[in-house]
Amino acid sequence: MNDILAEMRLPTTDLGRDIPFYTGTLKMRMDMIYPADNPRIAVFSGHGLRLRIEKGAPEAPGTMRLRVPDPDRFAGGARELTAPNGTRIEIVERDPPLVLPPTEHSFVVHRLVDSAPWIVGRAGMQYRDLVPSRLGGAMIASHIRIPDGGPVPDMVHYHKVGFQLIFCYRGWVEVVYEDQGGPRRLGPGDCFIQPPEIRHRVLEASDDCQVIEIGVPAEHITEIDHEMTLPTPQLRPDREWDGQRFVHNLARDARWQPFRIPGFVCRDTTVAEATRGVAGVLVVRPGDGTPPWTRHDGDILFGFVMEGGVTLEGEGRESYRLSAGDAFVIPPGLATRLSGASADLEWLEVSLPAGFATETLGSGDRPR
Repeated sequence: MNDILAEMRLPTTDLGRDIPFYTGTLKMRMDMIYPADNPRIAVFSGHGLRLRIEKGAPEAPGTMRLRVPDPDRFAGGARELTAPNGTRIEIVERDPPLVLPPTEHSFVVHRLVDSAPWIVGRAGMQYRDLVPSRLGGAMIASHIRIPDGGPVPDMVHYHKVGFQLIFCYRGWVEVVYEDQGGPRRLGPGDCFIQPPEIRHRVLEASDDCQVIEIGVPAEHITEIDHEMTLPTPQLRPDREWDGQRFVHNLARDARWQPFRIPGFVCRDTTVAEATRGVAGVLVVRPGDGTPPWTRHDGDILFGFVMEGGVTLEGEGRESYRLSAGDAFVIPPGLATRLSGASADLEWLEVSLPAGFATETLGSGDRPR
């Protein structure tokens, strides 16, 4: 297979003008030209491409996209060029900075019974969007399932993200991570924090494995790493990626404590500490007392009901009875109350940032 060379063919009408453009301006190497007395075909290679420029070729000139470490020092700083043969050249940064769109705040309730069909995504996994608006691109929340257990056809890959949570809802999944030893199993109530660009690969899953995945921003790039083999020989639990540490939090180690809202208790997942406050992840259950009306000043506050039921009331909004599989987002400044919780209620709360203030407004009628 290593002896095979692939070429992309592009048309030209004047090969003499193309040669200095591809070799000089684009810094490619000319590997072949013929016939010698009146050339009509030239082959160029470079930047991971092999191009066959041919007089009279029937294809359209097309577009070539070059990812350059320093675009200002390539091709005179141009961002768009047109080759003599008509091929359009786009010149972009090789690794552009991550852009976090401003959050478009809204009150969101997305119920399982109202959901659209599951969509087959990467590695054959099925996806259900929990926040269709994605808050203007600020975040994505996905309910992911693998109906049939066994090995997962995954590759070593990484995500260019600001924050990413994998929380196991049903079943189990095994994943291997860069510098974190051998395979790690995630069971119900357990979670991973995948720091930005940590290499990993999903190995195997149980029948009907289901996870909740939160990503910031909503649209982020997943890249395949063809060079790294996992597991890596190093075990570096304190390593950081962009200021964040890997987290493998186990539900069985939970310590329950008072929640920010009276009437509930919660368990921490150590995510706030490991991400230096980028995000917080809590699991919440009913406690003692009557939950009051509250409002918060955080940027993103997402909830997913895992078990039981509860009524979500909002100032000036209709009330929603939520049950397992339902998701909601409470924007900053909106007074809300979670009432009528069933004894088996359990929900996942994800906040960005981890630290924010909650104002208690009382447990009477709706605030005016």
